[in-house]
Amino acid sequence: MGVSDSTLRKMTLAGDGPQPQTTSNGRRLYTLSDINGIRKLLAQSARGREAIEFVPHRRSHEHLQVLAVTNFKGGSGKTTTSAHLAQYLALQGYRVLAIDLDPQASLSALLGVLPEVDVGSNETLYAAIRYDAQRRPLSDVVRHTYFDGLDLVPGNLELMEFEHTTPKALTADGRENQTIFFARVAEALDEVADNYDVVVIDCPPQLGFLTLSGLCASTSMVVTVHPQMLDISSMSQFLLMTRDLLGVVRDAGGDLKFDFVRYLLTRYEPQDAPQTKVAALLRNLFDDHVMTNPMVKSAAVSDAGLTKQTLYEIGRENITRSTYDRAMEALDAVNAEIEDLIRKAWARA
Repeated sequence: MGVSDSTLRKMTLAGDGPQPQTTSNGRRLYTLSDINGIRKLLAQSARGREAIEFVPHRRSHEHLQVLAVTNFKGGSGKTTTSAHLAQYLALQGYRVLAIDLDPQASLSALLGVLPEVDVGSNETLYAAIRYDAQRRPLSDVVRHTYFDGLDLVPGNLELMEFEHTTPKALTADGRENQTIFFARVAEALDEVADNYDVVVIDCPPQLGFLTLSGLCASTSMVVTVHPQMLDISSMSQFLLMTRDLLGVVRDAGGDLKFDFVRYLLTRYEPQDAPQTKVAALLRNLFDDHVMTNPMVKSAAVSDAGLTKQTLYEIGRENITRSTYDRAMEALDAVNAEIEDLIRKAWARA
């Protein structure tokens, strides 16, 4: 929060704001809900720019930031990146909506919603973008998660229906009075835009109607890249196809405006000489569009994933301390860099 420990201690003694749980040895434990409550209290007594730092919600002149995490190849770290980014932003005090656009629904599982058990018919994003009378407002399918400030639109195999029904809707018979497919996600987001600062979309590893609709709704994009030659070749094909398809969308009237596009090196091993060379090649080709901070490969992330948790959830005591600290340092650096790009898009310092 950017305040000292003594400030929090004084607030506790004075009974100001949410009161933390106190252990037998006097240690104070705060939930994220407590922290956000204290943020609001501090913002009330602050002014102007300082108040914005305590509660960093976007202002009326700042547009909703919709960030798509994407790549053509599975296993490039899209879901892991999406989940950690969404949680990081929630920890910083932003109002975040995570959208699982992948029919495999790994993001939903990672955020505590089992797609096979907890998500019923017409309870995914498909409910808000479908073409028939069963269409529902997006607010009907948004769920609160156990992370204060982070909501989720879950996914499951039902999302594949959009790939099947869109071709029919594109015919002359189905086009009447229908919003074209690439504008439907953006249209659905408009209904809930006032409730959020950032939307994180976990895109499926394919260039179908779902992915295109997600990209057209986005204001920024992060392409995850595993620095190996086969993955680079796959990414090259992804970029070529994306360019061609988005060109068609633009010709059809689609409004594509990205505040930023960045390439994120994932599962990076600094000691691996071939990976280092590939990373250097990418920086040569894409220059500043490659993020400065890579997400290193870490046993800590894998260990957390075993119990469907993220690095922000597992206790430091459950993993070798040095391994945990190294992974957390890399993760925070990546997410802070993305947060900085979001703030720049809002013209904030």
